[in-house]
Amino acid sequence: MSFTKQNSFDDRRQTAASAREAMLARFRARPTQDDPVVQARQAERRAIAAAREERIQERETQRRLEAERQAAAVAAERAAEVARKAAEIEAAAERARLAQAKQKEERDARYAARKAKIKLRR
Repeated sequence: MSFTKQNSFDDRRQTAASAREAMLARFRARPTQDDPVVQARQAERRAIAAAREERIQERETQRRLEAERQAAAVAAERAAEVARKAAEIEAAAERARLAQAKQKEERDARYAARKAKIKLRR
């Protein structure tokens, strides 16, 4: 590497010292915590953070309400399905009872007809 400018050790040391001084000056020029501009900026950031937290809470509440609504809808749907199945079972049982009663009547009618036939022969 060839340098067009030959710096001596003292030149490099002075350049580094001036760079450190410039950084220190820049650090010292920063506003302090009790500066009104800094306090206003912090208050604004706190307000933004509070608004963000409020929006997050609102969204969470909406999600919770939506989940509860969906759970209630699913529960109502399941209850309706259970009621429908119970009604179907009850209707099937009633049809079976009616069929049994009809069979009994037919059997009783056949039995009565047989008895009547036997009485006629005597």
